[in-house]
Amino acid sequence: MRLDFIDLGKLSISKTNMRYAKKAPDVSDILPTVRARGVLVPLIVRPNCAEGDYEIVAGARRFTAACMVAGEKGEAEPLPCAILEEGDDAAALEASLIENVARRDADEVTQWETYTRLVREGRSVADLADTFGMPEPMVKRILALGNLLPRIRSLYAKEKISSGTVRHLTMASKGQQRAWLALFDDPQTYCPQGQQLKGWLFGGGAIRAEHALFDVEASGLAIIADLFGDERYFGDSDVFWTAQLAAVEERRLAFLDEGWSDVVVLPKGDYFRSWEFRQVPKRKGGRVYVEVRDTGEIDIYTGYVTAKEAARLDKGEKIEAAPKTARPELTARTQTYVDLHRHAAVRAALTGHPAVALRLMVAHAVAGSPLWNVKIEPQSAKDDDVRESVEVCRAETVFDEKRRAVLALLAFDAEEPSVTGGNPMPLAALFQRLLDLPDRAVMDVIAIVMGETLFAGSAAVEAVGLHIGLDMAKWWSADDAFLEGLRDKEVLTALVAEVGGAEVAAANAKEKGATLKTIIRDHLEGTNGRTKIEGWVPKWMSFPPAAYTARGGVGTVTTHGELTVPEAEDEPQREAA
Repeated sequence: MRLDFIDLGKLSISKTNMRYAKKAPDVSDILPTVRARGVLVPLIVRPNCAEGDYEIVAGARRFTAACMVAGEKGEAEPLPCAILEEGDDAAALEASLIENVARRDADEVTQWETYTRLVREGRSVADLADTFGMPEPMVKRILALGNLLPRIRSLYAKEKISSGTVRHLTMASKGQQRAWLALFDDPQTYCPQGQQLKGWLFGGGAIRAEHALFDVEASGLAIIADLFGDERYFGDSDVFWTAQLAAVEERRLAFLDEGWSDVVVLPKGDYFRSWEFRQVPKRKGGRVYVEVRDTGEIDIYTGYVTAKEAARLDKGEKIEAAPKTARPELTARTQTYVDLHRHAAVRAALTGHPAVALRLMVAHAVAGSPLWNVKIEPQSAKDDDVRESVEVCRAETVFDEKRRAVLALLAFDAEEPSVTGGNPMPLAALFQRLLDLPDRAVMDVIAIVMGETLFAGSAAVEAVGLHIGLDMAKWWSADDAFLEGLRDKEVLTALVAEVGGAEVAAANAKEKGATLKTIIRDHLEGTNGRTKIEGWVPKWMSFPPAAYTARGGVGTVTTHGELTVPEAEDEPQREAA
């Protein structure tokens, strides 16, 4: 680079200049200074195709201001210039962006345009981060603007939408972006932006029927529709994904048959980062990339290679093609035919082998499958002392010992917090292991899995406790967390009567709640001269439960009321022969 003074008439703005445009840039802020003192900071230029001419890669605003001043004065002074080597587009782009970002904030869309051109020139994300002194995530965020429709980028450049809105839209599919623009253009319709837009794009777990690659009607999958039939959703997302991924595989094979070198199906939820790829034709080794979104949408990008591979192509080198996938022996239709007939035969035969069916069911409950979704009771509570009380109680200690024994029985990791879903062993392998276990051992596994997935507070808990004849006094004793939650004075007085007798309750009926709790605690611990009560359990926790008042609001009592006790039927009499 060398310094020189160049006549105004020999200068023009380069297309590599980030401020290159048909419309002249705004120079109102620097024009007074240029009028008074001229251009003091050199422009960055490089030789143009015409002899003695130069193009400006950085300093377009100073050049524009100098031209305006020359028009006012009727004469032009040469401008100080730093001259780059000829032909280095990437260096020119970098100089332009560094200069302009340092002097006046460039909007992110303008930076994106320059970054994109630099990527095409062979610069990596790391190179851009080092050159412009910013973290790589920030460079990636700017490059991600390439995922937007041009109109959305234009709205952002004009500050019609916020940066938060744009960040969420970069993760949206083209279909979602078009739908959002329709809302934006309709003044009568609410258009989500910012955090509300995130919920609009990703908040729901329901999958729209229109995203299916397969024939929805022929699939037989359950569909939920609104009253007008305008919006339809799949009733079971797990079943949808089984069919959708099968359809993706069919598309993959079809692309390979068309002669594409490879078809890359991205992991579900991963995004195709367009700035890391270059588009090339099929004959040069272009691949197909398939983007599988959590919403169920499938976006397909045809004819791309990585930026490094594109650089090799520019040098005339060839890129190694992925091994060509052999044509499957069976078509998808025949494979479906075979699968369904074998399935029908297996389940019919399974009806004659209940012990095998039992083990298969246990394997499904533990390992899960696309058709099985078993959840563990989280035992969650808002208050720390309540959670701790449950964690250290005798019942949890005993259950954890039994669980560890089952983990060892199944050869699972002893530190797994649960048997259900707690080990990566495939379903079929687990089933084969269960086949080798005696019935008693399989029953032990069932007991743990059922305990882990039993819904707290449900009628099932009530029914099991009643059937077993559960004595809560063997498993529970009052602690501080229990007493802390008691607030109702009428209830506290009733509890005092239970542990201390009616006379003690009557004598302290006008005392504060804290005093009544102290009396209860003294009787349970046998302190302060109170008679110790062993094995006391409040009515709410017993099987069956009961209430202390007629006001209601006791969940266990309500749940107990849901149970239907079967009426005793007369034993059928045998007819005489």
